Amino acid sequence: MGQQPETEYWFPAKRYGWGWGPPADWRGWVFMLGWLAVFFSGVGFFMARRSLMHVPFAAAMVIVLLVVCYWKGEPPRWRWGK
Repeated sequence: MGQQPETEYWFPAKRYGWGWGPPADWRGWVFMLGWLAVFFSGVGFFMARRSLMHVPFAAAMVIVLLVVCYWKGEPPRWRWGK
């Protein structure tokens, strides 16, 4: 059993539209699962304390996600299929 080669991009471009699809590499999946855990834990933490800090926290987390997708994903552009 050989190892699968690591892909150049963690997040491939969507076939239709603009943006990225699901991760194509194990590193992308690790990042996404970690990001989701931190996101929902943080939002739940602030919401449980009836604090409005969940709004800037969520915005900051979305910015982190977009930065990593730009850095480790295919260059975004509008796509109409293959």
